[in-house]
Amino acid sequence: MTALTAESKATSHNEVHGISFADALVVWLRVAILSFGGPAGQIAVMHRILVEEKNWISEARFLHALNYCMLLPGPEAQQLATYIGWLLHRTVGGIVAGGLFILPGVFAIMALSYIYAAYGNVGFVEALFFGLKAAVLAIVIQAVVRVGRRALRNPLMVALAAIAFIAIFFFGVPFPVIIVAAAITGFVGARLGRPEFAALEHGGKSSAVIDSMLGEAVPDHVRPNAARTLRVGAAWLALWLVPVFALLIALGPSDVFSQIAIFFSKMAMVTFGGAYAVLAYVAQQAAEYYHWVTPREMLDGLGMAETTPGPLIMVVQFVGFMAAFREVSGLSPMLAGTLGGLLATWVTFTPCFLWIFVGAPYIEALRGNKALAGALSAITAAVVGVILNLSIWFALHTIFRQTFLVQGFGLFFDAPVLRSVDWPALALSLAAATAIFRFNVGMLVVLAASCITGVLWRLTGII
Repeated sequence: MTALTAESKATSHNEVHGISFADALVVWLRVAILSFGGPAGQIAVMHRILVEEKNWISEARFLHALNYCMLLPGPEAQQLATYIGWLLHRTVGGIVAGGLFILPGVFAIMALSYIYAAYGNVGFVEALFFGLKAAVLAIVIQAVVRVGRRALRNPLMVALAAIAFIAIFFFGVPFPVIIVAAAITGFVGARLGRPEFAALEHGGKSSAVIDSMLGEAVPDHVRPNAARTLRVGAAWLALWLVPVFALLIALGPSDVFSQIAIFFSKMAMVTFGGAYAVLAYVAQQAAEYYHWVTPREMLDGLGMAETTPGPLIMVVQFVGFMAAFREVSGLSPMLAGTLGGLLATWVTFTPCFLWIFVGAPYIEALRGNKALAGALSAITAAVVGVILNLSIWFALHTIFRQTFLVQGFGLFFDAPVLRSVDWPALALSLAAATAIFRFNVGMLVVLAASCITGVLWRLTGII
C-alpha cells in the first residue's frame, strides 16, 4: 500500500510539473550553447529561459538557489544549472544539466589548447591573442561595474568591497580568509537586524512550475535525509578523490599530474566568491608559484574561456594542458596535455556536484532565512573587491611589459615599470572599453573586433 501511495504521488508529481526529461534536455542544451559571457551573462541566459520564457521556476526560488551557489566554492552558474536540474529531475537531472553546461567548453578549450601549444609562438596566433587580451581586460572591468551596481547599494557594502580589495591586492590576504570574514560579518549583521545586510529585492513571476511541484506535497528528493546525504556524499567524494590518491600513490607528489590533481582539488574547496575569484586565485598560483604558465599565457587562456561557451573557470583545462604538455616525459606532449587538461577539469567540477546534491535539500529547507541572506550580501560585496583585484592584475600584465614586486611592512604586490608601457595594448584596451561602456557593443562583437585588429596590426608591423 505504501509503495502504491508513493507511486501515486510520483505520478501526481509528474503531472503537476509536466516537464518531460526530453524537454528539459533540449532546454539544457540550449542553455549550454548560449552560455557565453562569464557568470553574469550565463546566469542572465538561464534566468531569461527558465524564469521568463518557460516559467519553470519563480524569481524568488531562482534567486534562493543562486544565493546558495554564490556561497559555494567554484563556478556559480554551473552549480545553479545543476541545482535547478536536480529540482526538476532528481540526481540524473542535475548531472545532465550541470554536465551539459560544461561539455561544449571542454571540447572548445581542448581544441584551442592544441592550436595554442602547436602554433602559439607563430606571429598570426600571437596577434590573435594580443587582441583577445585587450578585450578581456575591458570585459573584466565591466564585470566589476555590473556586480558593483548590484551589490554596493549602501556605504557599508562599499566599505566591505574596499577592505577586500586592499587586503588581497596590497597584503596578499588569502581568498578564503576574506570570504569567510565577509560571511561572518553579514551573518552577524543580519542577525542584529541591520538593514544594510537585507536580501536584494528583485521583481519577477511568483508562480511557476517548480514552485507548484514543491508546494504542499514536497517530493522526497527535496527533503533533507541524513542517511541519503551520507550515501550521496560518499559516492561523490569517491569519484573526486580516488583518482587523486591513485595518482599520488602511482606517481608520487612531485609529478605534474599529482600536482595538478592536488592543486585543482584544493582550488575546488577554497575558491569562494564565484568565477572571478577563482580566476584570480588560479592566475596567481599557476603563474607565480607553479610556473605552469606565464601571466600573459594565463590571459590568453582566459580569452579562450571568454570566447567559448561554458564557465570561465574552464580556463583550468588550458592551465592543466600546458602544465602537462611542458613537463611530462615518456608521453607525447599533446597526449600528456590532453590528460592534464581533462584531469584539471575532473577535479574542478566533480566537487560542484557534491556541494549541490549534498547541500541543496538542506538549503531548500532554509528558504527565507535572513541570516543566510545577510552572509550572501556581504560575500557579494567582498567579491567586488576580488574582481577589482583581478582586473588590475590583468591590466598590469596586459598594458605593461614589465612589473616588479613590492615587499615590506606587510605589503606584497606587483607594481608596473612605467617605462614599459605597451602602447598598442593600451590603445586597443581603451577602444574595447569605449565600445563596451559608451556604445554598449556586445561582448562577442568586441572580442571579434579586437582579434581582427590584432591580426591587422601584426600584418602592418604595428605590433
